[in-house]
Amino acid sequence: MSDTLEKAAAALNEKLADSGFGASAKFAIEGLGAIVLDGSGARVSDEEADVTMSADVDTFEQILSGELNPTGAFMSGKLTVDGDMGVAMQLASALA
Repeated sequence: MSDTLEKAAAALNEKLADSGFGASAKFAIEGLGAIVLDGSGARVSDEEADVTMSADVDTFEQILSGELNPTGAFMSGKLTVDGDMGVAMQLASALA
């Protein structure tokens, strides 16, 4: 399991702690793997989710650090969304 993914999952848990995000979402990071987020938190996993967002490592790191807005990443084609767009928007708000 990637140390980068474990650190990212921990950072996402901190960001989402009080957000009330209860749906399921998956970040698929090219070349690394995936992180699933749901009501119980973020974890390294590749299970099914309501929405899957795919990006390269740099884009994911920029979103996680707050340098890049998830909506902006989607609009510029750096982030692809497959599934429930409403859930993706909820997650983007929770990460902002």
